[in-house]
Amino acid sequence: MKKKYIQVSLYILIPFTFSAISLLWVIMTDNFVQYYVKTVRNHTWSFIMWIMTVFVLTYLIGLLITRVLLKPVMMLVKKAESLPAFPKEENGENEAKGDVGHYAKVFDQIATVLSKVEAQEFFPGIVGHSRIMREIFAQVMKVAPTDSTVLIMGESGTGKELVASGVYEHSLRRGKPFVKINCVAIPESLLESELFGHEKGAFTGATSQKIGKFEVANGGTLFLDEIGDMTLATQAKILRVLQEKEFERVGGTATIKVDVRFVIATNKNLAEMVKQGLFREDLYYRINVFSIYLPPLRERKEDIPQLIEYFLDKRHKPIKLSAEATQVIAGYPWPGNVRELMNTIERAVVLTDTGLIEPTNLPANVTGFMKEHISQGPDSSDSLTIDKRLDEIEKGLIIEALTRTGGVQVKAAELLGINQRSLWHRIKKHNIDTESLKKLQKM
Repeated sequence: MKKKYIQVSLYILIPFTFSAISLLWVIMTDNFVQYYVKTVRNHTWSFIMWIMTVFVLTYLIGLLITRVLLKPVMMLVKKAESLPAFPKEENGENEAKGDVGHYAKVFDQIATVLSKVEAQEFFPGIVGHSRIMREIFAQVMKVAPTDSTVLIMGESGTGKELVASGVYEHSLRRGKPFVKINCVAIPESLLESELFGHEKGAFTGATSQKIGKFEVANGGTLFLDEIGDMTLATQAKILRVLQEKEFERVGGTATIKVDVRFVIATNKNLAEMVKQGLFREDLYYRINVFSIYLPPLRERKEDIPQLIEYFLDKRHKPIKLSAEATQVIAGYPWPGNVRELMNTIERAVVLTDTGLIEPTNLPANVTGFMKEHISQGPDSSDSLTIDKRLDEIEKGLIIEALTRTGGVQVKAAELLGINQRSLWHRIKKHNIDTESLKKLQKM
């Protein structure tokens, strides 16, 4: 016969247990007092002994309950710390005091490792497992199963198309058409025909009927890249499709209904374009349903080691980075983002003859950045506030120190001239992934 188990919450079980123990001691103490008051004249020492007995037994019972409850936690922590993938702490790095602090830190590290594994499992095509990228992956997983329009914003080269593919791959429309169209790559005169299709004879050269991208994507997903480059006239027609899910081919009169999920990307500031009258306000609010912002590479430098490793793994010969090249790469802001980094590494691989990438193998704009940046002085600063600029400088110095020391925080603190506790707090403040930086030094 199969045994039946009753599940009881610990929030009920533990308080109930201690309440029952307290009630038991109250009843036993009352009986003890009544007995000794009647039978023993001098009951002071007996009462003291009883109090000590109650205290010792209560402590032992509490210790037993705590041990039973914490044993699985202790086993989990011990097993996690023995795993090769678990971050190992250098001497002096553990600022957590006591078991509670240590357990909390271990659980935080376990959550970080699991989120990285989850990111690699669900988004194998996107390289980068920094905290900020994992937050983006979480947003994608939430919006993907819906039919909501997704607006992906970010600078050129940040990987907007990869994120759009991630939305499609985890959506309920996976396996159905996924049509991509770059609004910049197609001349404006042909864009309308490309999107909506045209009838035979609609214009000069229209020798046959053409099915547009909207019809091809029916039932699936349409990815509109760089929508900020569309003219106002085309924007008005796109708005109708978004709202009514219908359109007519160029030169046609029949209304065609479609069921399409839209994913849209842009490297422009659409809100600012609306103010300038360059982008339709109604279209902006129609596409800005669920927005995802992709940060530039300079804001997630922790991902650079993994990106470099990915680019180098594509080569047929083993290539490594010198310590000097590592420092140059870590200090450069990468305005071209991941695309610029990829081209830079590819160029360096071609130029190196020794299998070791040196600063001389890197482009002049990369190696000369620090010198140029210093010579320009403070007058060249952009619109960033002084606090944000100081934060950027501080984060860059910490990342550079960590890359030079192979991610060892003790040595990095000495290099920066600050104590280890201060460095630890600054690393937490800037969300710097020290494990990724350790990989960069090993390349």
